Amino acid sequence: MKRPELDHLIVGWRGPLLAGLLTLLAGLPGLLLLPPLDRDESRYAQATSQMLETGDFVDIRFQDEPRWKKPVGIYWMQAASVAATSNVEDRQIAPYRLPSLLGAVLAAVAAAWAGAALFGNRAGFLAGAILGTTFLLSSEAGIAKTDAMLCGAVTLAMAGLARIYMASRAGETPQRPHKLMFWIGLGLSVLVKGPIGLIVIVPAVLALCLWDRDARWLKRLGWGWGLPLTALIVGPWAIAITIATDGGFWREAIGGDLAPKIAGAHESHGGFIGLYVLLAPLLFFPATLLLPAAVSAGWHRRAEPAIRFLVCWVVPAWIIFELAPTKLAHYTLPTFGGLAILAAAAVVQPIGKVSRLTGALLSVVAAVLICGIAVYGLTAFGGSTAQTWAAMTVAFAALAGFGGAFLLLNRAAVTAVLTALVCGVLAHAALSGTIRQLRLLAVAPQLVKAMDRAGLSPRQGLIPGPVAITGFHEPSFVFLTGRDTELTDAAGAARALAEGRPVFVERADRTAFLALVGQGGMTPREVETVRGHNYSTGDDVALTLFAPARRAAVRAPAAAAPVAPPGASAVVEAGE
Repeated sequence: MKRPELDHLIVGWRGPLLAGLLTLLAGLPGLLLLPPLDRDESRYAQATSQMLETGDFVDIRFQDEPRWKKPVGIYWMQAASVAATSNVEDRQIAPYRLPSLLGAVLAAVAAAWAGAALFGNRAGFLAGAILGTTFLLSSEAGIAKTDAMLCGAVTLAMAGLARIYMASRAGETPQRPHKLMFWIGLGLSVLVKGPIGLIVIVPAVLALCLWDRDARWLKRLGWGWGLPLTALIVGPWAIAITIATDGGFWREAIGGDLAPKIAGAHESHGGFIGLYVLLAPLLFFPATLLLPAAVSAGWHRRAEPAIRFLVCWVVPAWIIFELAPTKLAHYTLPTFGGLAILAAAAVVQPIGKVSRLTGALLSVVAAVLICGIAVYGLTAFGGSTAQTWAAMTVAFAALAGFGGAFLLLNRAAVTAVLTALVCGVLAHAALSGTIRQLRLLAVAPQLVKAMDRAGLSPRQGLIPGPVAITGFHEPSFVFLTGRDTELTDAAGAARALAEGRPVFVERADRTAFLALVGQGGMTPREVETVRGHNYSTGDDVALTLFAPARRAAVRAPAAAAPVAPPGASAVVEAGE
């Protein structure tokens, strides 16, 4: 595409809008195709559904357990989305994912808007498009948890802060809408994920002041009304949850969740220093080819105020995340906005030979890794239905990685980026389709389908609930079957069967379960066995659906025959 043609399409508001639409297309396949994921997504979705069911929008609970880890922001957004587009009884995951998709779109639009102001329309559009199509953000856009919305909030705040900083450096008065963007983004980030947004924003501000040896521009942030606005966003719920839990939320959120992540590898999510640097080519794909150019621009053009701002956005927070003992792949996502704008700033100028060579190499490596992931998933967990999707994933990932690398080496940098982005979006969509067809990984949906086929789902009204299950105690099953789902052991499953309820028994509990029901004089009806792989634990599972059947006849003197308890009558009737 020639430069005038591209510039005509992205002038003014069109650039951010087009970047937002591209982000929407990148995130939709995951939102629509993936089953409920374990464990965090299903915990968030189930807690939101319980808010809608109980009408309690202050306290956060998963079944009967308090979920006092993150603030309420994403739960409120998910609840509004479900109320507007669906019904809580439908147990469809897509409505719960819509806020994440909107958060990703917000991040792309904010990055495009800031990039256009700093480096021109072309760089702005490319910045938003690069951010919105990264495999990390487009994946998080289709998952019902906090990270995509946090990225949107932080990028919004940093975009506003960039305009304030640049206006101050130019001797101009910062505009009130830019200040409003900063404070709204800051407040929203706190309401969604507590202090995590501050880990990006505060070090960036401090680094800028130290680098410039000038902090006077901070006086122009609008503290007098900005802080009260942030308090207004966060304060009402913070006060309400403090009262409702007698301070228990803060003890658990800080002492039970945040502090262990700082002190050590919380929940075995550890990693070495430098892990995020190694993951960056994969997570930033399909724009991986621009990573060396972005680093080069950040170093060689560091005297430019706009570049300096972006370096301070990315580097201090990245170092903090690298030093933290607890590591998850998405932790660096709030810095990707600054990295995307840096990459866009680099691509609109000639890229040096070393950056082109290393960028091409990294792009090829990332493409090979994605192809390998698709092939491994197909061979380990897939069937014939997944072959077409996996082939499409490999083809488009190869086009994005190898094609982009070829064009970059031939000095067609903008064309290389656009080609990589389009093929990368298609590769991500195909990968989502591949994962959907890996039925061995979708254990919870298969369990629900087994109950529906047998007419044993309590939702069908033919048998009492709730369903009980041993072994597979994953949140995805709770989300699909409801708050009252009983996560139990062999003894609990035997009691549930005696009450006339359906039960799933994992093979490790089968012998004990059959012995217990035999002692009770029951003959359970074995309906179907669902086999799969629990990716949360790394274990293969085999869960057998048992339905209640008639109580076995017991020989005894007539006068001594016991009166059947009410539960036994229910068992016989249900078994019929």
